[in-house]
Amino acid sequence: MKDDFQKYLDKQLKDSEFKKEWDSSEVERELIKSLIEARNRGHITQKQLSELTGIAQSDISQIETGNANPTISTLNRLAEGLNSKLKITFVPK
Repeated sequence: MKDDFQKYLDKQLKDSEFKKEWDSSEVERELIKSLIEARNRGHITQKQLSELTGIAQSDISQIETGNANPTISTLNRLAEGLNSKLKITFVPK
């Protein structure tokens, strides 16, 4: 299945408009990936994370599907609930 997605993505990336959008969403994709990986490492469900942070499970779901733009405060609460530290850096292009 991963190979099928990669083939599909490679084909889509040949379209300049799609590539532009894909490239511009890299930060969001990395944030989502990092959140899900941290939750999985801790064997924590969205519901459990909700209980730990006071953030609605539906809001966590929205963040993980890329349908919400969390504030730094919300990201800090999620990090605390995951027994993690939020780190945001600026790196040269």
